[in-house]
Amino acid sequence: MNKNEKFVITINREVGSGGRTVGRLLAEKLGVKYCDKAVIDGLTQKFGLSPERIEEIKAQKKSWWNDINNYYQTLVNSASCPMEAEVMLDNASMFETEKSILQEIATQASCVIAGRTGFMIFREWPNHLSVFIQASLEHRIQRIMRRRNVCEQEARDVIAKMDATRETYIKKYEETSRYDTRNYQLVISMDELSEDDAAEIIIDYINRTSK
Repeated sequence: MNKNEKFVITINREVGSGGRTVGRLLAEKLGVKYCDKAVIDGLTQKFGLSPERIEEIKAQKKSWWNDINNYYQTLVNSASCPMEAEVMLDNASMFETEKSILQEIATQASCVIAGRTGFMIFREWPNHLSVFIQASLEHRIQRIMRRRNVCEQEARDVIAKMDATRETYIKKYEETSRYDTRNYQLVISMDELSEDDAAEIIIDYINRTSK
């Protein structure tokens, strides 16, 4: 990846691994946009977007992206932005809408995108770095218990449900597994790392491999 040109970094992560926080920190350190599922859902609901509607708006109003981008910034900075997006929309129309929005964001400026579909959407994209954030089951359980104030069994249930849902979503649209490390250039285990450590590791990787 060439850090001196427009780039996109996608972060796929296991629930409870801290990958979403890593993505936010990374974007802050690099001074670029950050986007995740919660932001995409907010944009979709706010503007009633579909792939067809996006094309209509683009044709009607050249400054359409400014309106969406302003709302996007509000969502990113909102304290009410959910810690994890638990509603998994799995119909083809939503997938294409998500794809259209993410690609438009990446076309406009360098960005960090955290979410289960990013590594698929951008795998042929020029100047793309794909990262997977993972952690042991125990690490994930403890983190979810702390952050959601739930018991161990509830944390286990959240992990089991989210892991299954995300894997099913990926396999529905691509003949691959989100756990196949060949889909990523960098895989990070969080068991002995802080979120800031992980963000710095990614930056170090970029600096070492930048053309």
